[in-house]
Amino acid sequence: MAHPKIGNLAPNFKLPDQDGNLIELRSFRDKNPVVIFFYPKALTPGCTTQACGIRDTKAELETRGVVVFGISPDAVARLPKFIDKHDLNFTLLSDEDHATAEKYGCWGMKKFMGKEFMGLIRTTFIVGKDGKLLKVMDKFKTKSHHEDLLAELDALGITPNA
Repeated sequence: MAHPKIGNLAPNFKLPDQDGNLIELRSFRDKNPVVIFFYPKALTPGCTTQACGIRDTKAELETRGVVVFGISPDAVARLPKFIDKHDLNFTLLSDEDHATAEKYGCWGMKKFMGKEFMGLIRTTFIVGKDGKLLKVMDKFKTKSHHEDLLAELDALGITPNA
């Protein structure tokens, strides 16, 4: 499955957050750059490492005006547990039917411990204030994801107080 094309409008979505409120990507257009990171499963080691890195750089992201959404196929009920356990300070969204992950090209065949299965492929998207897709990050380590993200934002000119 292919990712959306850089330069095109990012596919819109309307998903429930950790509190059950519907969040629509389109509502951030002309207001904020948006980082959307798709992660496979809340409360697992790799996803926790990645989410905690984002948590620890939240102040830096805010100086850039960036809004962050973590999206997983987890049920809404699981998301507050992830937030509470790790003091996460950004919005998590539930994509239980993985329709949004499919629109973004990050639902596909995975291999783990010799088994193949369909699942969420860890991917991050940077969307500009104009709603257009600026960058797809699909090759990174969970430990350094937040650092790689900041470097990509710098390269795109999304700098502090820009």
